[in-house]
Amino acid sequence: MTPLAPNPAATTDPYTWIEMTADSAPDHAFAEDAAHRRMDYGELLGLSASWAAALRDRGVRAGDRVAVQVDKSFEAIVLYAACLRIGAVYVPINTANTPNEVDYYLRDAEPRVAVVRPADFASLAKIAEAAGVTDLQTLGADTDGSLVELARSFGGQIAPRPALPAEALAAILYTSGTTGRAKGALLSRGNLGSNAATLAAAWHFSPGDVLLHALPLFHVHGLFVGVNIVLASGSSLLLQSGFDAQRVLESLPKATVFMGVPTFYTRLLQLPGLDRASTARMRLFVSGSAPLAADTHREFARRTGHLILERYGMTETLMNTSNPYLGLRLPGSVGPALPGVDVRIAAPGTAPADGESAVGEIEVRGPNVCAGYWRDHEKTASAFTADGWFKTGDLGHLDGDGYVTIVGRAKDLVISGGYNVYPKEVEAELDALPGVAESAVFGVPHPDFGEGVTAVVVAKSGARLDENEILRAVQTRLARYKLPKRVLVVEELPRNQMGKVQKSLLRTRYAALFQPP
Repeated sequence: MTPLAPNPAATTDPYTWIEMTADSAPDHAFAEDAAHRRMDYGELLGLSASWAAALRDRGVRAGDRVAVQVDKSFEAIVLYAACLRIGAVYVPINTANTPNEVDYYLRDAEPRVAVVRPADFASLAKIAEAAGVTDLQTLGADTDGSLVELARSFGGQIAPRPALPAEALAAILYTSGTTGRAKGALLSRGNLGSNAATLAAAWHFSPGDVLLHALPLFHVHGLFVGVNIVLASGSSLLLQSGFDAQRVLESLPKATVFMGVPTFYTRLLQLPGLDRASTARMRLFVSGSAPLAADTHREFARRTGHLILERYGMTETLMNTSNPYLGLRLPGSVGPALPGVDVRIAAPGTAPADGESAVGEIEVRGPNVCAGYWRDHEKTASAFTADGWFKTGDLGHLDGDGYVTIVGRAKDLVISGGYNVYPKEVEAELDALPGVAESAVFGVPHPDFGEGVTAVVVAKSGARLDENEILRAVQTRLARYKLPKRVLVVEELPRNQMGKVQKSLLRTRYAALFQPP
């Protein structure tokens, strides 16, 4: 049966899209995984309804949080859909986060239920109990776990669908800021639905598309861009557990669209099999979450004949801009604002070139922008201008055609491999080590990760510091992507007259640290 694509004009509710496709074409493929398991839209609807019933049995109601730290799988998507069905607030947690980090998220989000991997249950049970989480379920990537068994007992039962407005909270995504701990961005059903519908239309998705999905599901890019666009268009997923360049290359003939971070593309370019023949069925390659080097853009086009479409978004705003599907895809630019989204440059300085606006902080507004931060009125207020624009913290400029070019960040955020790394969080762990007097963490260009997390440390008087020992000491305290690629011991940190560490000097000093000789 040929499916009818959901009509974004009729609804932007993500769960309604599942119902619409399941009603018109229940046998249409929703997803296939590497083990060739297949799930159609009818199954997605039925399973999410029974899983939602299981969550309700555990006391979950609309507005209650469900914290999730599980591996990528069909079942992980079913759990997300079940939360959408009953209005529960989905709180994804990076699978690389340590128990120390998970403890903070559980205390802050106060979920009604937390779902973790079976192998992590023993290490997280006491942490969850201390955080006040009384219901800890497990979910594995091989159809195992207590939540799977609980949901099976509700097979055939259908959880009721409450009437939920567009402003109802759908997810809390934790993101690093400029000070303190990670903060939870509040994303509504309207945020998720309107952005996915806009992107599906802008990128010409149809029910016949197959998205090769190698991104994580705890991230905006993988879940709220990748999965939600598929739901909005009634198309299909080819689900891979993670990114493996050779496996992705071998799967391209089965797909029509691929989304990745710049690291994915640099690694694909290392494979001799990447050429026009291997990408002949593909119609679209999308890159985001970090800047794509213009050289990578040009080399990929030379090898495959495909121009990578680069876009710009962030946790708090989902997607803001995109190079056009039809029209000029400008290397080094993230394109003009998406339909319905406004972009402006605030507090501009010197204009970079004729025909371009001056460089300043990028500000956005639109239905994609979050309402603020979870239980943090102060940070929410400081994130918006007096006239309601969201301050991204990124520096950029607009050309005469409205194309946005990002030139840097006002904040010291490091983006490594597509993941945000907050320097203060890493510095706090380094400074707590015996023998470390102070530290500074920053990003410098890295050929594989875009930016490499780099640390310089100053030893206390009489102490001897060793790079490998420092890395071993913090690897159980920090997620792997936050670990410094290098730790350099220096006599002192560069400071200005006010005593502030000048990270710009450090970035300049070590700019070639990861470049080949």
